[in-house]
Amino acid sequence: MTFGEQPAYLRVASDLREKIVNGSLPPHTRLPSQARIREEYGVSDTVALEARKVLMAEGLVEGRSGSGTYVRERPVPRRVARSGFRPPSGASPFRQEQAEDGARGTWESSSEQEGASPEIAARLGIQLGDRVMRTRYLYRDAGEAMMLSTSWEPLEVTGRTPVMLPEEGPLGGCGVVERMAAIDVVVDNVVEEVGARPGLAEELLALGGVPGHVVMVIERTYYASGRAVETADVVVPADRYRVAYHLPVK
Repeated sequence: MTFGEQPAYLRVASDLREKIVNGSLPPHTRLPSQARIREEYGVSDTVALEARKVLMAEGLVEGRSGSGTYVRERPVPRRVARSGFRPPSGASPFRQEQAEDGARGTWESSSEQEGASPEIAARLGIQLGDRVMRTRYLYRDAGEAMMLSTSWEPLEVTGRTPVMLPEEGPLGGCGVVERMAAIDVVVDNVVEEVGARPGLAEELLALGGVPGHVVMVIERTYYASGRAVETADVVVPADRYRVAYHLPVK
């Protein structure tokens, strides 16, 4: 079989990937054994093994103990809404979208104070070790873990105010814009940077992913007159969700 100039293991992986995508190898089908790949493609055991590793790293196949390697069910990506518009209720985009979809969404959160790390201090424009309120969230859609978020707010801004704890008090659960407005801080800009990386072990454990799976990371920072008042990392499984932006036209 002639494939061109790619390394042999990538050529084999590419051909098997195409069979998975076009349905020749449907979900739950056992992937050809290492010996079968070696014979069919005329490659060594090492090449056959590396090709299988590529497909596993891409999340296309999964190993089952004592049974072999099988094609994974490919999830239909669902939408995670991001919006440049402020929801009329003051809720976060996630809460607003879930309300519109029939309130299927739930979330868990926990907050605690800590000293700002070098990265968070730089993002918030504060000194290393300055106190921040860190809040961790796990969002679920119809019971399925779908998104993680970690938020940091400088206590120099929110400390000893009714909004110091994002999920408690009279404005608990409201969006950053509304909470800050309650303490006379007017948020006038938000910046989001989207990237991708392999998920960390603890992230994939919480989100139900497989080691090696890729996650999208949205780095978000809210500003008031040029001053950062909140920054967050939002982590979404790349194989199950797409990030959709709705931006205002000026």
